[in-house]
Amino acid sequence: ETKRGGIIITRVMQCADEPACVAVAVPKGQRLATLIRDSHAFALTVIDPGQRLLLKKFDPEQEHGDPFDMIQTRRLATGAPVILRGMVGLDCEVMRHFDLEADHEVYVGQVIAALVFSKEIEAALIVDNGFSLPGTGNDS
Repeated sequence: ETKRGGIIITRVMQCADEPACVAVAVPKGQRLATLIRDSHAFALTVIDPGQRLLLKKFDPEQEHGDPFDMIQTRRLATGAPVILRGMVGLDCEVMRHFDLEADHEVYVGQVIAALVFSKEIEAALIVDNGFSLPGTGNDS
């Protein structure tokens, strides 16, 4: 569908190497949780803390409508938007959802596509999980 949503997530961790997986904790009560559940996908973009506009637009305490309006994005494998002003973008399919008896719920996603926007980060990555990063020689 055409619905999009996004917030700043502060709790993210790599939780598996093969296949590459990440876990994210999303505050309960966010509209984003419904979008993730319905689409079975999410994208993560690592943004520079100096990007004040992005921090403001995606602040979970603010209601801005579609925070992606006027921001360049790219859709990878799942169709979830990846912000092009970030440092790294990960496109993930939901593998598991844990509804904790707490103020957050956890989604585990398998990384199925990635983009690297920073040469310093690209040089530090070793990619061998079946997805490719543009410019690394692993393009399929």
